[in-house]
Amino acid sequence: MFYEWLAPLGDEFQLFNLFNYITFRVGGALMTSLIICFVIGPKMIDGLRARQGKGQPIRLDGPEGHLVKQGTPTMGGLMILLAVIISTLLWGNLSSPFLWTVFMVTAAFGAIGFYDDYLKVSKQSHKGFSGKIRLLLEFGVAALAVWIISGAMPTDGGFNTGLAVPLLQNTWINLGALFIPFGCLVIVGSANAVNLTDGLDGLAIVPVMIACMALAFIAYLVGNAVFSDYLGVPFVPGSGEVTIFLGAIIGASLGFLWFNAPPAMIFMGDTGSLALGGALGTTAVAIKHEIVLAIIGGLFVLEAVSVIVQVASFKLTGKRVFRMAPIHHHFEKKGWAEPTIVIRFWIIAIILALVGLSTLKLR
Repeated sequence: MFYEWLAPLGDEFQLFNLFNYITFRVGGALMTSLIICFVIGPKMIDGLRARQGKGQPIRLDGPEGHLVKQGTPTMGGLMILLAVIISTLLWGNLSSPFLWTVFMVTAAFGAIGFYDDYLKVSKQSHKGFSGKIRLLLEFGVAALAVWIISGAMPTDGGFNTGLAVPLLQNTWINLGALFIPFGCLVIVGSANAVNLTDGLDGLAIVPVMIACMALAFIAYLVGNAVFSDYLGVPFVPGSGEVTIFLGAIIGASLGFLWFNAPPAMIFMGDTGSLALGGALGTTAVAIKHEIVLAIIGGLFVLEAVSVIVQVASFKLTGKRVFRMAPIHHHFEKKGWAEPTIVIRFWIIAIILALVGLSTLKLR
């Protein structure tokens, strides 16, 4: 909105020329979403607590330390989504198909998560609505998003359906018709991996911020012809605008962390975790860094794999590999204090983000 209104005035008034710069608008989006969270956070928490009563259901078979969290309201993702949506509409270039696609997936996955949270709270059960239906909805949204993204990209040499190979300059594998299923797996997998990670106070939100910072940096480079050519990474015209959306997520996540820091006053719930994970996956598809996302978001991958291994092992052998899955609960069962697990996982997320960013130069 600001871009459409004020950037054209840059020729007459030098100050308004700032709105032509993505870096300036990223800062504006970040600060706007942060302030929105600080302003609406307390009232939203009070409102959700009043409406939810007992709050998010706590698993009786989970770590004993979680029982003290009974009554903590969930659906805090609404705070994040509201801040991100307003901030993006204010600071983004609304003509960008990449920006709108990431926006759409985030909102749609947030709606799916909201309905799941609503059922859990209203029924005071860990089970939301059918997992098969939820996955079907997620794949439907993801398929539409990948189709739009591929249609907005250059088609030369199968670039729009190609999988970029890290460490090799301007090299991609043309997946052809398989690109849409592959993109769907990236988006849906990312969303559910973040969802699985959201099990301790502050555990998911900080790694999400770290991943967004790394992806925002990459998106800015990928959307710039000069920088992408110098680094040998795929140039995706117009994709730099996604940086605005990621900046808004970073600001909103910081604001949410203020209330989610141990002991949490609110949980993000599926409303937030599915939306944020979907945003990460869609961004990776839009900027041709799907494989790098698996590195940057390696903590989320680890959490998801731990669940897959646990379920597979129990079904095949009747034995569990971990004391409890996802893996952060395994360390709780071993006696690690919650803050210790959270901070150490944050450190792992930082290291993996740095490794992912290093692929930009190692080509």
